[in-house]
Amino acid sequence: MSKSRLEQLQDAGVSIWLDDLSRSRLDQLPGLIEDGVTGVTTNPTIFAAAFKDMSVYGDLLAQVKGQPTADVIRALMSADVRDACRVFAPVFESTKGYDGRVSIEVEPGLAHDVSATVAQAAVLAEQVGEPNVLIKIPATIEGLAAVRATIAAGISVNVTLIFSLERYRGVMDAYLAGLDDALAAGRDISKIHSVASFFVSRVDTEVDKRLDAIGTPEALALKGKAAVANARAAYGEYLSVFESARFQAMRAQGANEQRPLWASTGTKNPDYPDTIYVADLVARPCVNTMPEATLQAFADHGEVVGDTITTEIMSARAILGELVRVGLDYGDITGFLEADGVAKFEASWDDLVAAVEGALR
Repeated sequence: MSKSRLEQLQDAGVSIWLDDLSRSRLDQLPGLIEDGVTGVTTNPTIFAAAFKDMSVYGDLLAQVKGQPTADVIRALMSADVRDACRVFAPVFESTKGYDGRVSIEVEPGLAHDVSATVAQAAVLAEQVGEPNVLIKIPATIEGLAAVRATIAAGISVNVTLIFSLERYRGVMDAYLAGLDDALAAGRDISKIHSVASFFVSRVDTEVDKRLDAIGTPEALALKGKAAVANARAAYGEYLSVFESARFQAMRAQGANEQRPLWASTGTKNPDYPDTIYVADLVARPCVNTMPEATLQAFADHGEVVGDTITTEIMSARAILGELVRVGLDYGDITGFLEADGVAKFEASWDDLVAAVEGALR
């Protein structure tokens, strides 16, 4: 029997994680695991959608009624993530921690507060209480320090909202520095894992808009190329760090690589293939976290032709150079996307608060 497209993607080195979770979704997870899904990611926007139907949280709501709204939200999110972690426990155990992961994000309003982020990361890890949870921390400047401290405390982290190569280098350095700190504290670093969530499709959305504004033939010819090029160049940065002598010395002491994770992989422009941010970003040991529509599209008609990143790193860097030459400001674009990403998650958090407060009345 020929392998499914998702199985072929796994064989090519990509772990398939679903970018969605809700209480009603929990019953579907075993079937998704059979289809090849090996993890789940969440964020405030996902939970804002999940919490629109609070009727499924009746018993849980009764248990936390009377507590501050933010505490109630964390309790509900932690309960869903805990249950999902337990469903994925066999995957986690069979892959020795490589897969079977479920992410939960710190409150987005803390994105620029180091100490509060570190404190909440510890609270969430304790509330979920499962070894396969990943605590999501935004890759703001302050977030880098929070990542280091959280890794040093022995907590596995999903670093999110990464858009620029410079910030990605900072993320990897924060991870390695955290491992150094953990070693100095006598921790078993073989139990610490991390992924770095590099956002993809949002880059094309913003860059294409700016290329249209420039309007020259050279600029318009670059539409739809920035996101994949940016991600492929990021993979080149990953190779330079995790093939380095510094990391190899840490690996000898049990360190795990921080895996590249491609986030925001749903295609937003209908003129582009609906599987472009999966098919064009295949390499080991990447993770691709997909919304359900993208997962279904790839399962139906996605094509796996092997590694589509490693041999394209130099050409990807050339495309980024061309974007600058036609008049784009890379730093301005990635800075805007980071700030916009935090703002969107803050707005989703406000929706969460409204939904929970309405249910508690």
